[in-house]
Amino acid sequence: MADTQGIIVKALSGFYYVDAQGEIVTCRARGKFRNEGITPLVGDRVKIIKTEGQSGRLEEILPRKNTFQRPAVSNIDTVVVTAAAVNPVTDPFLIDRVAAIAAHKGAGVIVCINKSDIDPGTKLRDIYVRAGIATVNTSALTGRGIPELLGLMGDKVCVFTGNSGVGKSSILNCIEPGFSIATGQVSDKLGRGRHTTRHTELYRLPGGALVADTPGFSSFDIEKMELMTPQELQYAFVEFRPYIGSCRYTGCAHIKERGCAVREAVLAGEIPESRHASYARLYGLIKSIPEWEQKKKDG
Repeated sequence: MADTQGIIVKALSGFYYVDAQGEIVTCRARGKFRNEGITPLVGDRVKIIKTEGQSGRLEEILPRKNTFQRPAVSNIDTVVVTAAAVNPVTDPFLIDRVAAIAAHKGAGVIVCINKSDIDPGTKLRDIYVRAGIATVNTSALTGRGIPELLGLMGDKVCVFTGNSGVGKSSILNCIEPGFSIATGQVSDKLGRGRHTTRHTELYRLPGGALVADTPGFSSFDIEKMELMTPQELQYAFVEFRPYIGSCRYTGCAHIKERGCAVREAVLAGEIPESRHASYARLYGLIKSIPEWEQKKKDG
């Protein structure tokens, strides 16, 4: 039996659903993955051996471009951060945290401001346009901005994320009604939606892109941020990069040092203040992590 290559589009209850040249093959993983502590992820490029009908065995995971812990996916080209300026209002810090992780992982970012038929989120849009991050206004209700979003996604492997209730699943259903992804009402009392996506799954769009809808994150799971060093964090804020190395002091933290080129750019309006505030908050979180814990998670 010859090896066949494909991509894992869904993982559920110990089964891995592999898209192999357009055919979905339901696979079990070889025992060696469990013995070696390796967990196959949605997005993994894999080698499988077909057995009977549409069944097969997962033999090998090909080298990964990147991996994300939350959501548990791999080989992501672009992270689409879905936000809203109305119930539930998205805290820019959540966007910045995800954008920093994506940049650190070598993935691009699209900020998608949904529910624009109710509130266009002008202030939110201005932050990310000024930061040089691709930003699009959409409405899953009216279809506004959906063609522009699809154009930005192209034929890449994308992951949708954002706080619950902003309309990630609704956008995907608007793009392709056949998905019929479950959606939930936003609680007026809590200001957030119920988690309706129970597992991560890749969906293929008519234009060729593969997209994942994932369980939403909340503002209370900051401790789950994937770790990077303070030195790496500065590069994860892409608009900082032209100024790094131009500070008065070597090893500048870009927080409150004199002669900091990044802070001067903030004062000059070249870097949005809220982005620098998010950077400082993330810097403090990273610095508060004990060195032994950092090494443990890095290892």
